[in-house]
Amino acid sequence: MAHRNTVFRQLLQVVDRHVFNRVERAGYQSERKCRSLNRWQQFTAMMFAQLAGISSLRDIAQQFEGHAKRLYHLGLRAVKRSTLADANAERPAAFFEAIFQEQYARCAALAPRKKFHFQNKLYSFDSSVIDLCLSMFPWAKFRRTKGGIKLHTLLDHDGYLPAFVHITTAKVADVTAARLLKLPAGSIIVMDRGYVDFSLFSQLHGEDILFVTRMKKGMRYRVINRGVANRAQGVRSDQTIEFTGTKAKNCPMSLRRVGYRDAETGKHYFFLTNVFDLPAKMIADIYKERWQVELFFKWIKQNLKIKSFLGTSQNAVMTQIWVALITMLLIAYYKFITKVSMSYSQILKLLRLNLFVRKNLKDLLEPEIYTQNAQIGTQLSFNFR
Repeated sequence: MAHRNTVFRQLLQVVDRHVFNRVERAGYQSERKCRSLNRWQQFTAMMFAQLAGISSLRDIAQQFEGHAKRLYHLGLRAVKRSTLADANAERPAAFFEAIFQEQYARCAALAPRKKFHFQNKLYSFDSSVIDLCLSMFPWAKFRRTKGGIKLHTLLDHDGYLPAFVHITTAKVADVTAARLLKLPAGSIIVMDRGYVDFSLFSQLHGEDILFVTRMKKGMRYRVINRGVANRAQGVRSDQTIEFTGTKAKNCPMSLRRVGYRDAETGKHYFFLTNVFDLPAKMIADIYKERWQVELFFKWIKQNLKIKSFLGTSQNAVMTQIWVALITMLLIAYYKFITKVSMSYSQILKLLRLNLFVRKNLKDLLEPEIYTQNAQIGTQLSFNFR
C-alpha cells in the first residue's frame, strides 16, 4: 500500500524549510532559551492551533499528545504548555513577520490577475481594530477603559493577498501607518477618507505612486479644467482642481475630482485622484474595489484565531497574528495551484476536518469534493472562490 502524508504535513511542506532556516540564521539564532522546543516546532504548534480552531495552549498540548505517533512522522513531538507560552512571549515575533513576507512572495507569483486591464499594480490600504481587555493587555491601552490593536493592511488585488501588514496599538493614526508604505513606482493605491492628508498625497505623488480616495466635505479648491461628464455611466463631473487655503501648500500639485452617482443606491460620491489617463468611470470602479479589504478583515476575524489570544504579552499577540496570516497564505497557495472554486472559508473548514487524514491534498480539494461539501462554511463575495 502506497504511503501517503497527512494533510497537515502537506500544508507544512508549502513552507520552504531552507527559507525558514535561512531567515532564522540571518538574525534569530541566538534566541534559543527553550531548547526542548525549536522555532519550527513553535511555528507548527501555533499553525495547528489556527487550522484546528484551538483556543488555548493547554488544548494544543493535549492535541499534540493525542497525535504523538502522527507527529513523530512529521519530525515533531509533544509540546508542554509552559514551554510554548515561554517561546511565544520571549522569541521575537519579527521572525514570523519575515516568514510572512517570504510566503507572500511565493503566493504572489501564482496569484490570478486583478479584474482591471491596466498594467499598474492595484492595492487597497485600510486598518481594522481588534478589541482587547485592558486589564489583561495593559500595553495596548486605547481609551480610558479600553484596549486594542490595529492591523494596518495593504491588500494586493492580484489574488487579494495581504502584501503588507503593520500591527500597532489602536491609538496609532491610520495616516501614520500609511506613510510607511514602500510601493513600486506606478502602483495605484485605494484609500478611504480617513487617509485624506495633503502631506500624504504629496509623498505618494513624489514617489510616483497613484492614489484614489474619497473627498471630504468642506475641502476648499478651485477648478482649473472641466472634463466631459458621462451621465449614462453615472459620471456627473470630471474636473482638474487645485486646493486653496492655509494647508494647500502641502499639496502643490493638481488633482482630479470625479463626481459619480451610484445607479443602485442613488448616492453621490466625489473621488480625488492623481490618475488622469483612465476613464472617470474606471476611477469609480477602482474605489468600489476597495471593499475587498473590508471583506479581508471580515474573513480573518471570522475564520482565524486573532480575536482571542493564547498569551497576554505584546510579543505573544504579535506571534499569533503573524502565524494566522501565514496560515491564510498557505491556504491561498493551495487554492492557486489547485484552481478549485471553493471559497477560503470552505477550504479551511475541509482542512479542519481532515488534518490527520492520509490523503492527497489536491484530491481533497477536487471540484467534485467541493460539490459534495458545498454547504461547508459561508462563501464570501471576497473573491476567495
